[in-house]
Amino acid sequence: METMEHSLMMCEKLLEIAQKVGVPFVFKTSFDKANRTSVEGKRGAGLENAIPVFQKIKETFCVPILTDVHTEEQCAKISPFVDILQIPAFLCRQTDLVVAAAKTGKIVNIKKGQFLSPQEMPNIIKKVEFCQNEQILLTDRGTSFGYNNLVVDMRSFPIMSQTGYPVILDSTHATQSPGGMGASSGGNRDFAPFLAKAAIATGIAGIFAEVHQDPDNAPSDGPVMLKLETFEKFLRELKAIDDVVKGF
Repeated sequence: METMEHSLMMCEKLLEIAQKVGVPFVFKTSFDKANRTSVEGKRGAGLENAIPVFQKIKETFCVPILTDVHTEEQCAKISPFVDILQIPAFLCRQTDLVVAAAKTGKIVNIKKGQFLSPQEMPNIIKKVEFCQNEQILLTDRGTSFGYNNLVVDMRSFPIMSQTGYPVILDSTHATQSPGGMGASSGGNRDFAPFLAKAAIATGIAGIFAEVHQDPDNAPSDGPVMLKLETFEKFLRELKAIDDVVKGF
């Protein structure tokens, strides 16, 4: 999350594209990017400053909103203003955080840690279900493959789908080179469309994609962000594959 104006602008443009293509849309923005490579990395607006932004987005566009949480306290504070709480990949095994998110009654999106196999995800799911919450999404963002590299194993999608919960690919973070630029993560956004199309062909439920009007100057994850000007083409290609795979 950069500013109120930027958040509203991005939501408006992305919603317009999604509606034009005919794809359900959830708007995601992070009030705190806590998992920074460097202590000098920009982290976002902060929880208190984000609340009026979330309220304005909901009031203006009536779209579902997703945001990350990093501590137990954040779950209760931010949950009245968003629809989905996301457990970051690096924190997916933090039991107290997962339980706190589940207890809000909100949808919980669990990002599979880069260090986990897909077969281990049911252990995390049980923590949410233990709190009588079965509103769960599972998101893959690649698996560590040596140093500063990730690989997306397409076998993970049918494996995680066996849980009965929707599976999503984070198509942009999956192209990251974690810590690859020394004090920040690098990556290559050019691979995101290929990964997304391959994943959609397996029949998964959705795609996560970071988009920016000027990725090369974005405060976070710029190297992997899709350019706003290319997003409609990206989405239309995915929709065409999805229609064939799911028989629409």
